[in-house]
Amino acid sequence: MVKLDAGSTLKRLRNRYRLVVMNDDTYEEVVTFKLSRLSVYIMLSTIFVVLVGLTVALIVFTPLKYYIPGANTDYKSTMELRQLKYRVDEAEKQNIYKAQYIEGIKKALAGNSAAMLDTTKLNVPKAELSND
Repeated sequence: MVKLDAGSTLKRLRNRYRLVVMNDDTYEEVVTFKLSRLSVYIMLSTIFVVLVGLTVALIVFTPLKYYIPGANTDYKSTMELRQLKYRVDEAEKQNIYKAQYIEGIKKALAGNSAAMLDTTKLNVPKAELSND
């Protein structure tokens, strides 16, 4: 494997290149750039850092952070959400119980109730007759 020494790598990064944009019909040079690999690397790195910074700033300083799952780790908001969920669940249970009660009342008033009769046998002790 070919080993590159630091001097040749740095020299290759600093070599100057010319980028020419030409008009295809007239072969006229429109724009000319003198570039090196190092300047292209620095330019692309700077653009990347600026875009990441703008994206982070957009998320942190706008309400977009509330739409990212797991990003809102505020303890107070989490507790409020749990309490509201508990209250909604309890309200749903009460609503189901009320609906069942009203349905039972409707069946009883209509007379077509198929109510289960209590047929368990009761053992009642006989009262002793006292002759006074």
